Amino acid sequence: MSCFACFCPCCRETSCRKKDSAGVQTNSGLLSDSSKSGNKISSLAADPGNCARSFAFRDLAIATQNFKEANLIGEGGFGRVYKGRLDSGQVVAIKQLNRDGLQGNNEFLVEVLMLIMLRHPNLVSLFGYCADGDERLLVYEYMPKGSLEDHLFNPSPVKPPLEWNTRMKIALGVARGLTYLHDVANPPVIYRDMKAANVLLSNDFDPKLSDFGLAKLGPVGDNTHVSTRVMGTYGYCAPDYAMTGKLTLKSDVYSFGVLLLELITGRRVFDSSKCGGEQNLIIWARPFLNDRRKFHQLADPFLQGRYSPRGFHQLVVIASMCLQEQPHVRPIIADVVVALNHVTSQPYITEPALLQSS
Repeated sequence: MSCFACFCPCCRETSCRKKDSAGVQTNSGLLSDSSKSGNKISSLAADPGNCARSFAFRDLAIATQNFKEANLIGEGGFGRVYKGRLDSGQVVAIKQLNRDGLQGNNEFLVEVLMLIMLRHPNLVSLFGYCADGDERLLVYEYMPKGSLEDHLFNPSPVKPPLEWNTRMKIALGVARGLTYLHDVANPPVIYRDMKAANVLLSNDFDPKLSDFGLAKLGPVGDNTHVSTRVMGTYGYCAPDYAMTGKLTLKSDVYSFGVLLLELITGRRVFDSSKCGGEQNLIIWARPFLNDRRKFHQLADPFLQGRYSPRGFHQLVVIASMCLQEQPHVRPIIADVVVALNHVTSQPYITEPALLQSS
């Protein structure tokens, strides 16, 4: 089944593909062959309609105090990310390509083009890029709360455990971002790199998807999938994609299901510090997902029972549907948004203290 009739009366069997007038289709040809990255970066800088600014390397070195270690805020497959301040005074995040890293010019170009084409409140905004000589850098809006990974798996006095309503807000925002990529972007975009580290948070914990270097244009017309080499983060990849290399929109739905399970349990998708059968989150969770009487055993201990029981039960059902082995059984992401809206309409409310009798 591909809907949530068990608790959401307004679910749909199919989603309406919306057309976006922002010009997603106009630029899509740029992504059809990104092998000639040098030429396309040059044409990008010369395009008067391009809303992303081309920065000189010297400007970004000044903005980060010559990439000072104290300004380092993150590190990933692309390279290091620094907090910086532009000459305008605006605070930004600046990602510098590691020339010896796993990702290169192709991923750099894909990310620039994707984020120029795609604009949504739940996608990180690209302010500009640098392609001086061998230097490759991206300039993003700065997200002050860092990543979901920081808050979900490493709670501390500075970053206390995420409470239930905040987790639901993040889940719904991420699903809305994916819905924009799948149903509004034309042609559709498969994100392909869903993970807690790529979900960035504002001061109000509004989530934004980041890191679009692995994104792919989805199938159009009569095509059902895109054939590509398997890429992504271990544990998040859909089993059908991992085995066949056939990438579909439902591949993202599976990855989103993994993220939901992480939000529910507070566990990483793979944790080598745990014993044997508990290292892989999906394997550990399957017995609980398959028995509704055991749903409560999935709850993150840090929640301390402070969640809506009905909403928690429904969220586990949504995650379970997204994690189905067969892609055709998984729901479309637009239906997931409808279901999550239903869950967030039942927030956890702290019981007020009893009034003392006078």
